[in-house]
Amino acid sequence: MTMKTDFIKKCMLLSVVWLACLGDLGLKAEAREVTSFNAGWEFKKGPFAADAMQVAAKWNTDWEKVTVPHTWNADDMQKKTNSFYAGVAYYRKRHVFPQSLEGKRIFLRFEGVGACAEVYVNGYLVGTHKGAYSAFVCEIGAQVKYGEENEIVVKADNAARPDVIPTNHNLFGVYGGIYRPVWLVVTEPCNIVVNDCASPGVYITQKNVSKKSAEVSVKVKLDNATLAPVPLELENAIYTREGRLVKTHRQSFDLTPQGVQSYVSHFKISNPHLWQGREDPYLYKVVSRLKQDGQVIDEVVQPLGLRKYEAIAGKGFFLNGKKYPMYGVTRHQDWWGLGSALTNKEHDFDLAQIMEVGATTVRFAHYQQSDYIYSRCDTLGLVIWAEIPFVNRVTGQEWDNVHQQMRELIRQSFNHPSIYVWGIHNEVYHPHGYTAALTQSVHDLCKLEDPDRYTVAVNGYGHVEHPVNENTDIQGMNRYFGWYEKKIQDIKPWVEKMEKEYPWQRLMLTEYGADANIEHQTEILGDALNWGSDFYPETFQTKTHEYQWSIIARHPYILASYLWNMFDFAVPLWKRGGVDARNMKGLITFDRKTRKDSFYWYKANWSKEPVLYLTQRRNTERERKETSVTVYSNLGTPRVYLNGQELEGIRKGYTDVHYVFDKVTLAEGRNVLKAIITFDGKEYTDEIVWNYNGDRVRQADSYEHKKEHAGW
Repeated sequence: MTMKTDFIKKCMLLSVVWLACLGDLGLKAEAREVTSFNAGWEFKKGPFAADAMQVAAKWNTDWEKVTVPHTWNADDMQKKTNSFYAGVAYYRKRHVFPQSLEGKRIFLRFEGVGACAEVYVNGYLVGTHKGAYSAFVCEIGAQVKYGEENEIVVKADNAARPDVIPTNHNLFGVYGGIYRPVWLVVTEPCNIVVNDCASPGVYITQKNVSKKSAEVSVKVKLDNATLAPVPLELENAIYTREGRLVKTHRQSFDLTPQGVQSYVSHFKISNPHLWQGREDPYLYKVVSRLKQDGQVIDEVVQPLGLRKYEAIAGKGFFLNGKKYPMYGVTRHQDWWGLGSALTNKEHDFDLAQIMEVGATTVRFAHYQQSDYIYSRCDTLGLVIWAEIPFVNRVTGQEWDNVHQQMRELIRQSFNHPSIYVWGIHNEVYHPHGYTAALTQSVHDLCKLEDPDRYTVAVNGYGHVEHPVNENTDIQGMNRYFGWYEKKIQDIKPWVEKMEKEYPWQRLMLTEYGADANIEHQTEILGDALNWGSDFYPETFQTKTHEYQWSIIARHPYILASYLWNMFDFAVPLWKRGGVDARNMKGLITFDRKTRKDSFYWYKANWSKEPVLYLTQRRNTERERKETSVTVYSNLGTPRVYLNGQELEGIRKGYTDVHYVFDKVTLAEGRNVLKAIITFDGKEYTDEIVWNYNGDRVRQADSYEHKKEHAGW
């Protein structure tokens, strides 16, 4: 707990330092006012009567006071299969906008509303949005009554619909509500555009990045809401992390009112300090200032991490010309008891676990996640994959919305140096022709919006040659050998065949693993487990990851791998492994309280932190007198004692951190296992207790019996 607490404190300190630097440089956006709009909301959940008179009669009753972020599904989407409310609910807030704001431009920026939203001010519709995971902006100044009380109403609807992705709740639940923060943004009539797909309005590109030099272009989109040209000056400046001015560029012009105008500044930086992932996540700052009559009227600050990504088929992933290990995890955003309505505290906790396990890359699946978490990855040095929720099924009606959500993801996240790839779809197939055409079209959109990043699409059936899978720069494959298909060991011939037959393919293993219910334990395991059963032993998950990571680690043909998943998460339409509404493939339980054995397997293999860990600590009631003992140690060969007697015959397992004792004989009753190692003058120990009371029929035997007689 101390390491986790220290890490979170470091994260908070970095944020404070960033803000302090901005203040020291005079970089706070004084002209642009951005304030939280999260307090003072009321909530009314549906379903609502079809009769308009009945709705009107109840409009002023039964409102619940809530604070945003908020979701109405935090309980029902997590506890019982297929028993959650998906439909319409309303939020309302009363707010007085002072007279001093008259003549300004006023926007509401919603970071996320699940899933479709309509926003009203004083009864007027000011904006709509389709999609639960991207931000959107409504300009509301024309409907505001200054100096008086105004009513803001948000209608949210998370019912699945065929024209909005995801089109169902099958792989994960789309939580309803204003589940991410809301911001009130006030600017002058001329501004750095606020409502360009809710982007920062500033787009930073980089070319020819090396240790010797880097070329940087800063495009700023400007908007004039007056009826005449306005003489303005745009200043773009680059600062070091420490606050030293590197370069600045100024240009003057008359900004016309005929739509959004773009202005570009070009820079060449000599001997740049590169962004080198977790090793050295160095960030510059780009400050864009819009001036009128010498006064700053708007200002936007964005990060700049100078880096060059290369995914080279058959060789690996390279960052700034150096081969970079892509130790990958995936993350769903929801928490037990909170759903998707998270604060930065929860995001920081999740990132602390990801950093501690030693991951270098994260696939944020299967949708756009909080901009805050992308920003933290910039500062932590995590290389990340961002994607849209085009998953699982095709309806033929989602074409426009897929393009909309991809455009929003790219524009809103364009400046995050940590992002290396845009994810287009996950396991989407039928009808093949439509899906292939849609994938190709979205790939083309990505290249139009951002030609410098990769694109990826993910298939789950192993058909490399499938037309749906050949429309992006990188092909991702989800393969669950031993769980959904074949045996654990079949990962090896699969990758060897891929290497031989498709040497030109940029391939990533984008999901692999197995479910693990920590209440289910056995020491007797086969090489495959049917996922439709009620018995999901943690030990099978451990066995899967031990073997499969050892194969991945030896095959640079797999440019990056992403285990599924870092955390258990809600799947409201499932009941598997004896648990309602849960996917249990996480390395950590849904409540974030228990780290499974697989967490320590990866920490030992990936992390530089010391690890000494005895496995099967929850498998306490042993089924066999003669068993095996497994230890993970990245500190060298450990000594292991059973009831005070040192065990002999230790052997290396699948990797250099994997140690196994075979044919260990337990005593009747209580057995104490203790591992010890001394490293750099410090002694490390780990201890667990097993109980043996005679060979017995295990819980899994009933599963094996069912499997045999059902022909599984």
